Amino acid sequence: MGNPSRGLYKAMIVALWGLPTPGCAEPLPATPHWPPQSYEMSFLSFRWGNTSAVASFAQDHNSQGHVRRGCSWTEVTTSFLTCRDYVAGGACPSKATIPGKTVIVTGANTGIGKQTALELARRGGNVILACRDMEKCEAAAKDIRGETLNHRVRARHLDLASLKSVREFAAKIIEEEGQVHILVNNAAVMRCPHWTTEDGFEMQFGVNHLGHFLLTNLLLDTLKASAPSRIINLSSLAHVAGHIDFDDLNWEKRKYDTKAAYCQSKLAVILFTKELSRRLQGTGVTVNALHPGVARTELGRHTGMHSSAFSSFTLGPIFWLLVKSPQLAAQPSTYLAVAEELGGVSGKYFDGLKEKAPAPEAEDEEVAQRLWAESARLVGLEMSGGSSVRGQPLPK
Repeated sequence: MGNPSRGLYKAMIVALWGLPTPGCAEPLPATPHWPPQSYEMSFLSFRWGNTSAVASFAQDHNSQGHVRRGCSWTEVTTSFLTCRDYVAGGACPSKATIPGKTVIVTGANTGIGKQTALELARRGGNVILACRDMEKCEAAAKDIRGETLNHRVRARHLDLASLKSVREFAAKIIEEEGQVHILVNNAAVMRCPHWTTEDGFEMQFGVNHLGHFLLTNLLLDTLKASAPSRIINLSSLAHVAGHIDFDDLNWEKRKYDTKAAYCQSKLAVILFTKELSRRLQGTGVTVNALHPGVARTELGRHTGMHSSAFSSFTLGPIFWLLVKSPQLAAQPSTYLAVAEELGGVSGKYFDGLKEKAPAPEAEDEEVAQRLWAESARLVGLEMSGGSSVRGQPLPK
């Protein structure tokens, strides 16, 4: 493609991040922790959706000699396709199989969760789809059984917005399965209205973090008994814009900001991963977090991105070119679940298939330990991490 189109390539990447991307606060400062697909991050001081900033960036690069002439449509197309290939990543490089291994995937009735369950079923796993909507869950399980010819794929009810449901699900798994080798905490809510869970928690923090926190802790003894075993927590690149506000975790003192709440919840996922890894040292259980990439799934249904014909028409081609399919977005989860070379890797953050450094706050041990203690109190776990007691929800 050559140097002349290099400036355009970066400008297109800016255009991708310049859209009102789900889960990111505004304005977002430049940070060295953004992944390579953003290329040069010195320009990330503009507000999301500010197309004039994108144009300004391109103009600046023109003046700096990066682009000396106009770009042809061939170069434009090539740049878009190059962007698409880069953002998409690739297939899981591991060919490992998991015959007889018991796998739980939350939120597996659609999107990345369903594709992850399908990949693990294809590799021989005894896969349990844990979902809130049982009709969709049963349909997904049937689809996966038909496509993989693996009849050890089952649907089970789990509502992560209900601590009672989480406890009931965990109790059934312990009683009926006896073993859990792989737990994929995939389910999430993104940029929903200011809803609360059954127990009074802000919905995104309650589902994305607290529900999985409780579920994982309730299954820890089973995971340890099944070692070597793995826990995979799905976070998001949006965690870099997150902050854990211990004075107002439930958004009762501040005006509700659904994007900031999402970022906080995904930061909490990585902090949980770090602290859990520390506590699991020497047990044979590993835990890692990942950003699967921006994918075309139902997760963004509350963002309003395609709420009008105009936005669908104008943004659709960009998303088609530069956003992952659920199949590709499931590859990082699959990789962390099965790759033999990752058998001893724990407490890490992966951006796609590559290990990366998360945002500084995600590495803060003091914050991680404080979040663990507060989460345990909120969901009703004893500080030892042992048996659960009645949850103690925040006031509504």
